[in-house]
Amino acid sequence: MELWTAFILGLVGSLHCAGMCGPLALALPHTGTNASTFFLGRTAYNLGRLTTYCVLGLGFGLLGKSLSMVGVQRWVSIALGASLLAGLFASRKLALWRPMTLLVEQLKSRMGALLRRRSLDALLVLGLLNGLLPCGLVYVACAGATTTGDLFNGALYMLAFGAGTVPMMLAISLSGKLVPFSLRLKLLKAVPLAVFVLGTLLILRGMSLGIPFVSPDLSEGGAGCCHK
Repeated sequence: MELWTAFILGLVGSLHCAGMCGPLALALPHTGTNASTFFLGRTAYNLGRLTTYCVLGLGFGLLGKSLSMVGVQRWVSIALGASLLAGLFASRKLALWRPMTLLVEQLKSRMGALLRRRSLDALLVLGLLNGLLPCGLVYVACAGATTTGDLFNGALYMLAFGAGTVPMMLAISLSGKLVPFSLRLKLLKAVPLAVFVLGTLLILRGMSLGIPFVSPDLSEGGAGCCHK
């Protein structure tokens, strides 16, 4: 998958992040007594998030590589794309699986303790844990990372996704204000469009039509190496 799809997904999806993770960004403790240390603390938080996304990318890239080795990567790409498109039209929301609920509760408890600490390492760990919180957009990005079929490219894909979310999250934590709800509600309409584009690209990629960058030849011996 092309890296730009991950960045655009993160950039557009950050409007969703503003509502879900924005309050956490506003609640981050201050570090130091001047502007430079304040900015450094917010940067550490975002670096933590990006690190977690990269680790997820490594894992899902490895999964994609394993699937590629057994010759089913094309079908996995089509299945993932179809799942994303189907999800856009699904109105029912599934409740969290009980073990997942317990994990989220533990993460939030740990994050609550870190919010009371005024240090760079605490902000970095907060970012690391934030990246593990359940998020539909992260799952979409992980689907894209899987189709890269490579550990390094999977990590790069998730890094590009995380980089797309940084401007919004950094702006919120620095300005101390959330995006106005009325504006966020209007802009959020772009999120389904981004998911639709990614889902369509995943299906086209799996079809292996021989179209450079869009649907490269993924057959054995083909030119289907364009997944950066």
